[in-house]
Amino acid sequence: MRWFRYFGVAVESIMAHKLRAALTMLGIVIGVTAVLTTLGIGRGASASITGEIAGQGTTMLTITPGATSSGGVTGASGSARTLTVADADALANPTLHPDVVLVVPQYNGTAQLVVGSNNVQEQIVGTTEGYAEIRNLEIGSGRFLSAKDVTEQQRVAVLGADIAQDLFGQVDVVGEAVRINGEPFQVIGVLTASGGNGFGSSDNQTFVPIGVAQGRLFNAPRYRGELTVSQILVDAAAEEQVNAAERQVEQTLRLRHGLAIDTENDFNITNQTSLLDLISTVTGTLTLFLGSIGAISLLVGGIGIMNIMLVSVTERTKEIGLRRALGAHDSDLLLQFVVEALVLTVLGGVVGIALSYGIAVLASNIPGFTFSVLIEADSIGLALGVSAGSGLVFGLYPAWRAMQLDPIDALRYE
Repeated sequence: MRWFRYFGVAVESIMAHKLRAALTMLGIVIGVTAVLTTLGIGRGASASITGEIAGQGTTMLTITPGATSSGGVTGASGSARTLTVADADALANPTLHPDVVLVVPQYNGTAQLVVGSNNVQEQIVGTTEGYAEIRNLEIGSGRFLSAKDVTEQQRVAVLGADIAQDLFGQVDVVGEAVRINGEPFQVIGVLTASGGNGFGSSDNQTFVPIGVAQGRLFNAPRYRGELTVSQILVDAAAEEQVNAAERQVEQTLRLRHGLAIDTENDFNITNQTSLLDLISTVTGTLTLFLGSIGAISLLVGGIGIMNIMLVSVTERTKEIGLRRALGAHDSDLLLQFVVEALVLTVLGGVVGIALSYGIAVLASNIPGFTFSVLIEADSIGLALGVSAGSGLVFGLYPAWRAMQLDPIDALRYE
């Protein structure tokens, strides 16, 4: 009950010095806003990245060539060009790989696409009919590549939504012609916009039969007499079978590449689940780092409250002396000033929460801002708890100073 009684006293004191109280709370407001916003940005970015990866399926394995090594110098990953179409065909054997349900090779390159006076330089993905399924692509109009297109090496193309818009000014372009590196292709489909960004987004990719990409467009090199591929995508039958599928794939490729027992793989296998775990760890660490930077503002705000409370003790010396003379205990003075500091910090925390929500809404309406600022309940609880803790910690010293005043000296203070 004493807490509630001194709450009214604290509110009266704050209302008597509105401007000073507002300036005192400003540090807490900025600190709470900074903590929630930075944590929200970190969590939003993490959710966006993991969502995109999870959207591709947690049962998928990505196999890429290893790195070249010459004179003790190791090149970039994928530079060895050791994966071939024959490797993909071997992995598609259900007898040897019972935990694998789909195998899709692809060959990537960059080419110029031209329609009339419009042209763009974008990524071409040579692949097979299973690519749309394994990558969870949605067709907006027309169709994706068929087995016949791949077998007969038809000059057909499926465009990403952004490419169709850039070249034709619209996305309903099935049946139209486009030139890729000077070769004529017929558009058979356009993908639904995925909203992704960057060079790897399906919105900025064009899909053609893999043989056409290897032969007509990019003159793919050969490895042991077979045309090479940029990577091979493998889909396991279920999430709990991913590790078994990975072991089967590794064993087959090592045998096909003639690798000795003590020789390292000349290819890399990436597990989507392990990639998600790694990204979650990295983004979690980044989020905590960003939050700790914002927490510095809370520390500064707490110090500001302590300074103002010390000034308040000096201004109210005579009042304190009178209360002591009338029988007020040390605990009464302690509660009076601690509660006042707590009220200031909690009010500042509430205002900071409101501001952080406003920033989150504003960010969601900014064009090109690719993820949401996620302000979650635990972040709000943390911010309020830290701000209240700041009020308690930084309010104790001014309260202790008030307890040390001699009543007689305090009553004579002018």
